[in-house]
Amino acid sequence: MIDRDTRAAKSFYREVRLFAERAKPWDTSAIFYETKPDEMYDLSLVSRRVYGRRDEFLAVMAAAGLDTVDQPLPQKRIVLPSDGQLMQIKRRTGFESIDELREDFAPVWADR
Repeated sequence: MIDRDTRAAKSFYREVRLFAERAKPWDTSAIFYETKPDEMYDLSLVSRRVYGRRDEFLAVMAAAGLDTVDQPLPQKRIVLPSDGQLMQIKRRTGFESIDELREDFAPVWADR
């Protein structure tokens, strides 16, 4: 996904990774998810099961600590931000993964 701000995806990945590392078991803005065998090579499947859409595979990748989308997702518990927390991270980093919310290589909600 190409962005006008070439650092946005990297910032988003880093913020989601930090969120996953710092979340506490009682954190209500976190989703604790046990990955399944059929998700090993399909991060978008985790995204669909957690968020109801396949667009958030980069968040899944960051939460799992994967370096590339081709890296297999091991069966383990990962910590993902809730939908509301995910939106806050997106706004803070200037990254949007949902195609309908992007126009001209930038989020439609971003200051242009």
